[in-house]
Amino acid sequence: MKRVYLDYASTTPVDKRVIKVMRPFWSEKFGNTMSLHSFGREAKIALRQSREKIADLINAESLEIIFTSSATESNNMVLKGIGGRHIIISSIEHPCIIKSAEWLEKQGIKITKIPVDKYGLVNLRDIEKAITKKTSLVSIIHASNEIGTIQPIAEIGKICREKSVLFHTDASQTFGKIPIDVKKMNIDLLTASSHKIYGPKGIALLYIKRGIKINPLLHGGGQESNLRSSTVNVPAVVGFAKAVEITREEMLKESKRLVKLRDKLIRKALKIDNVKLNGHPRNRLPNNVNFSFSFIEGESLVLELDIAGFAVSTGSACSSAKLEPSYVLLATGLKAEQAHGSLRVSLGRQTTEEEINSFIKILPKAVKKLRKISPFK
Repeated sequence: MKRVYLDYASTTPVDKRVIKVMRPFWSEKFGNTMSLHSFGREAKIALRQSREKIADLINAESLEIIFTSSATESNNMVLKGIGGRHIIISSIEHPCIIKSAEWLEKQGIKITKIPVDKYGLVNLRDIEKAITKKTSLVSIIHASNEIGTIQPIAEIGKICREKSVLFHTDASQTFGKIPIDVKKMNIDLLTASSHKIYGPKGIALLYIKRGIKINPLLHGGGQESNLRSSTVNVPAVVGFAKAVEITREEMLKESKRLVKLRDKLIRKALKIDNVKLNGHPRNRLPNNVNFSFSFIEGESLVLELDIAGFAVSTGSACSSAKLEPSYVLLATGLKAEQAHGSLRVSLGRQTTEEEINSFIKILPKAVKKLRKISPFK
């Protein structure tokens, strides 16, 4: 049976073109970037060139890009490295932001969570009102990893700039999918990850605007401008840069293709009884679809669809093994039973219209089967 992958929001397969450029840096060009000899210089040149390619995608300077091991590390570094007395986040941030904020709260830092509307959008007035003279940082996710809603980042950044408050956004889901310009969007700090754009796992970035002071989480040899000590993962950095290069060339065309498939899936799925689209109907990621099905559990639907050959999820991959209802969906006003019945379908570079057509045929059957045996109906 052919397996169809529809969980690209959690991770993506590494592009073959990425693997090709990484291969020499495992065994032939294996030098340490801190070494003075030719092997080290070769690795350092590759690191510099990769940094320049990645910075260019978001209109940043190359030295404003710091490489980390994951978006989780980058987000932790921002919240814990900026510190201060008051930090503002949204109620639908990724768990690594939420958990970091909870940890900071125990250290005495005040945390304000901005609510969202039924579509998962923050209110600009709420952010403006929440900022005080003690506020050091506002961190709002660019687009929700669960429901796909895209936030008005440029407007939020403008408010923060006028209030002289630093603005960070977790762009893990938008980086490489929609255009980002850190200057035009008033972004001071930005997180992005390689494995969301067909690059290798274990490598991510943190954009830090020139002049911003941030305390590092890791201390040691002084790599990454003394902000992230440890031997640089050069093969992964090179792979990340190649993934960025590819997505830069293909982003607009691929986005249009995915939007067409996404909207077709939404139209067909909404014909099923007692189903609700979560997130904004239009202002959403080109590859994200999230539904709530009444009278069934999302976990059961995921397993039923997996048996049929379709890999989907019921929320964030970082917390999908938990049995609690999604806090993101609860924040949009859904009841616990509605949140429990959620299904996230995320499309990608290898998704075809034939696969979407097949999924659309299977989905109503799976829902009908589970509702027949559901104790909730």
